[in-house]
Amino acid sequence: MLLAAGGSSRLGQPKQLLEYNGKTLLQHIIDEALSTKAASVVVVLGANHELIAEKTKLDGTVVIINEQWQSGMASSIRAGVEALADDRRFDSVLITLCDQPHVDHFLMKELVKKQQDSGSTIVACSYGETVGAPAVFSREMFPSLLSLQGQEGARKLIAANPHVVEKLDFPKGIIDIDTPADYQGLQNKKKNEPGEV
Repeated sequence: MLLAAGGSSRLGQPKQLLEYNGKTLLQHIIDEALSTKAASVVVVLGANHELIAEKTKLDGTVVIINEQWQSGMASSIRAGVEALADDRRFDSVLITLCDQPHVDHFLMKELVKKQQDSGSTIVACSYGETVGAPAVFSREMFPSLLSLQGQEGARKLIAANPHVVEKLDFPKGIIDIDTPADYQGLQNKKKNEPGEV
C-alpha cells in the first residue's frame, strides 16, 4: 500500500511528481512495488489526484482516492486497508510512502520475508531514532490500522506494540522529502556521487 495523498504543504508543489533518477518519486515507488509481484499494489491518492494520475503510469495498481486526505495520514491508511480487509487472500499489508527515495523492491521483499520467517505481527524499518515505514502489518493489526485518526500514522501502532515488532535496519530511510531544502539536498548528493565504472 503506497500512501501518496498528502498536499505537500511544506514543499509548495506535489512531492509525488518530483523527479529523481529519471522518474517521479511516485512512479519510482509504484514500479518498485510492482516488481515485488505482490498480490495487489494499492495506491492511495488525495490532493492533486487528477494531475498526479495524469502524469503517472498506474497500470497494474488499485487506485483509491481519499477524499478526506486533509484530515491527515490516518484517513489514507484507513482507505487503503478498507480496500484489502475483506479479501482473505491478504494476511498482511506493507505500508510505504512515496517520499523515501531509497526504498526499493529489495527492501520490500526483505521486510515481507522477515515477517514470514519470524511470524512477527509487525516488521518495521529502523533508521536514526525512528522505527517506522516502510513496515509490514499482519492481518491481526488491520482493526488497529482502521482505528487510526487524524495525523496518526502507522508509527503510532509500532510505538504502542514494541513487544511484537521486529526491526530491519534501513539507514537510508532517514532521507525523506518534505521541504525544498530536502529535495535540493537529495539532488546535490546525487551530483556528488561517483559515476559507475
